[in-house]
Order: sequence, then C-alpha cells, then structure tokens
Amino acid sequence: MWSKKKLKNKSRRQDRRHILDVKLRSSERRQTRSRRLALTLTLSFTVFTGLFLLWRGGEWLLRHFLFENAAFAVHQIDVQTDGVISPDQLRRWAGIKYDDNLLGLDLSRVKRDLELVPYVKSAMVERVLPHTLRIQVTEREPVAQFVYTQPKPNGQYEKGTLLLDGEGQIMWPLDPQQRSTPAQTNDHLPLFTGIQPGEVHTGRPIESPQVTAALQFLTALEKSPMAGVVEIKDVDLSVPNLLQVTTSQGAEVFIGFAEMPTQLRRWKAVQDHGVKIGKVVSWIDLSVANNVPARWLEAGLAPPPPIKTTKPSRNRKKNV
Repeated sequence: MWSKKKLKNKSRRQDRRHILDVKLRSSERRQTRSRRLALTLTLSFTVFTGLFLLWRGGEWLLRHFLFENAAFAVHQIDVQTDGVISPDQLRRWAGIKYDDNLLGLDLSRVKRDLELVPYVKSAMVERVLPHTLRIQVTEREPVAQFVYTQPKPNGQYEKGTLLLDGEGQIMWPLDPQQRSTPAQTNDHLPLFTGIQPGEVHTGRPIESPQVTAALQFLTALEKSPMAGVVEIKDVDLSVPNLLQVTTSQGAEVFIGFAEMPTQLRRWKAVQDHGVKIGKVVSWIDLSVANNVPARWLEAGLAPPPPIKTTKPSRNRKKNV
C-alpha cells in the first residue's frame, strides 16, 4: 500500500515538473519571437529612414547642383524652321524664357506645346550644354482655303477664312507679326466651297471624302503634265463623288475621284489638241472615261493666263 502511494506521489511531481517545463519553453519562445519582431521593426524603420533621407538628400543635391544651378541657365534658344513663322513666335509658343534652367526643362512638354499649334507639323527639341536649347520645326504648308461662318455672342454670324494643308489640317491665317517674311495674301490658294459646317473643327483635320479627294487632286496636279499650265481658282465639293473645278481662265472641269493622274493626262492631251486648232477648253468632263465631252472657245476670246504667284521659299531658316 505504501509503495503504491509513493509511486503515485512521484508521478504527480513528474507531471508538475513537465507542465512547468512546457510553460517555461512556451514563455521563452514568446520572448524570442517578441525580440525578433522588435529587431525586425527596428531594422525596417532604420532602413526606411535611411532611404528617405538618402532620397531627400539626393533630391536636394540634384536641385542645388543641377536643376537650380545658374551654370546651366538658358542663354541661347536656337530656332530653325523650314517655313515662314518667325523664330520669336515659335519661342513664345514653346513657352521658354531666357535664364530658365536647361536641365530642368521638360523637353517633351515643349515638343507637345509646339505640335499643338496647327501650323506646326512636327518639332524636335534638344539640349546643347551648357547654355543652348535647340528647336527644329517643320511647318504645315497651306494648299487651299475655305470660307466658314461662325455665330457671334450677339446672335449674328460672321465669315472668316481658314486654310488647309495637304493632310486636311485646319489652320488660321498667320498675323503679319507672326511671320518672318513680309505678309502675303492667300489669294493664290484654291478656294474650296461646299464644305459642311459640321466638318469644321479648328485644330483637327477634315476627314470628309470630298475634301480628301480635292486635296488628292491638288497633289496629283502638281505632279502631272498640267502643272504650271493651269491655275486652280476654286473647287466645288457640293456634288458627291465629283469635283467641279474652275481655273483662273474661267474653264470648268469635272474630275472624278478615281484615277486622277489618268484624268489629268487626258486633260493635257485635250489642251495640246486645242493649241493645234487655235482653241481653248471652256468646259470639260474628265470623269467620263471614253469620248470626253468638251466645249471649246476661240483662243483669242479667252482671258490671258494669270501670272503665277511664287510660293514662299521652304528652305530652313535659322535664328538664335
């Protein structure tokens, strides 16, 4: 009996020691995890603080030694253009001032601002250290004009003239102060009529099939045998799939949308035949493929050919 009681008490003591050992090991593990967590947080905070100070310090160094350094101030703005816009006007559109920091300039912003101007087709901007900003501009060349009507605040309407380049981009006429060459009129440009008001959005190209065809006709004319022989006065776009062209000598010519180079060669052949018989064409329908209908006028009764207006030179101009 005594032996059994002794064994039972010994077992209880062992159980208590085991429970105490388990509790002790659990407490040690919790303490170890707490120390590790505290160490991790401390290291993370230290690294974050160090990186933040390094970032702010680097930013200060860049600003102090580069982006705000007078040694890199803009002293020259080298502007080159292949058109008629004055370099001073291009500088104003670029938004660049002398003594701006050359390294701090956002070149993509300067390029974007210039290309938002309808008259500018493309722009290239680059830094030339230590003091020069170089800008090269390719201008849009107007090839036609049209009259538009817009409402005024008082409820009335006013008419104005807008220009088109070969891609249908709409442009306003330049003011004389915006030009580097003497002001010229746009009278030499063909006048497009029949453009619908809803097609006109300043700063955006016109995508009308009629306007596209008329511009293609002008391009084809410059490359055809008729180039320099006739001068286009106006182009009526009111009839679908047909261009009604009037020359400066008063001849009326119908042009179809298809195979314009072929139609222009046909026109030249008819023109040459008229020279042989002493007559000029007063009306012709070139959209007809065979047996082209035409009306003739005695050469002596036709108005004299107009004096060809010289286009402005497109050689690249440079100004600093």
